[in-house]
Amino acid sequence: MTIVLAFIGLAAGLAVASGVFALITILGVIPRMTDRFGLASRTYPMETVIMLGGTAGNLLLIYEPHIPFGFVFLAVIGLFSGVYIGCLSMALAEVLKVIPILCTRTKLQHGIAIIITAMAIGKCLGTLYQMCL
Repeated sequence: MTIVLAFIGLAAGLAVASGVFALITILGVIPRMTDRFGLASRTYPMETVIMLGGTAGNLLLIYEPHIPFGFVFLAVIGLFSGVYIGCLSMALAEVLKVIPILCTRTKLQHGIAIIITAMAIGKCLGTLYQMCL
């Protein structure tokens, strides 16, 4: 039964991960982040680490091991998840030019940085809320 469960979990994880990584590749999230942080020579290792993190997360979801770290560890995981989701959503918004269109339609000229910060904080708090409850 464990072998069947492992096969089904890995197959489903592969399908979902392929879609997520295809989206990340199309959006160019990793090359943009490495370019902005001045780490363009480390793009390939960062992509590898993200792939390994997705695989590890998939294995944790399948086997559900007991991790005795408590609330602080959960909060740190939630923070990292929020940062990742925030980067992904902001990259999607950048590709689709959502923020410039929003600013022109609402005639917003000042406070764009506040709106982007509020979106990032909202994503982070939403992830923390989801992970903690």
